[in-house]
Amino acid sequence: MLTVIKTPTVIESVGNKPKRIEEYVGRVNSDTEGLSIAKMVSTAGWEEPGQTPEFDEYTLVLSGILRLETADGIQDVFAGQAVIAPAGQWVRYSTPDDGGAEYVAICQPAFSPATVHRDS
Repeated sequence: MLTVIKTPTVIESVGNKPKRIEEYVGRVNSDTEGLSIAKMVSTAGWEEPGQTPEFDEYTLVLSGILRLETADGIQDVFAGQAVIAPAGQWVRYSTPDDGGAEYVAICQPAFSPATVHRDS
């Protein structure tokens, strides 16, 4: 049976500036534990604490630039590009571009505050 998700749930973000998180599929909006899909809109200069999640995160950048800092260095991901951040790898996300960024994040299993393991 199909499930149509008519509207997302807006989830509070973590970081130095506001970021809009619209969860379409996941633990909150659809009671889905295996996968989450969320649209993110972040402002210029937004950054969040580093994290070492227990889930893989697949991200498609729709506009702007999404910056990922890892133990291996810094990678900028531009509109029209995607990036895979594997589970167990430390990563910090930010949006350095003046226009911020808009992107879709897919986490497998679904994102959870209990399994993201943010830096203190």
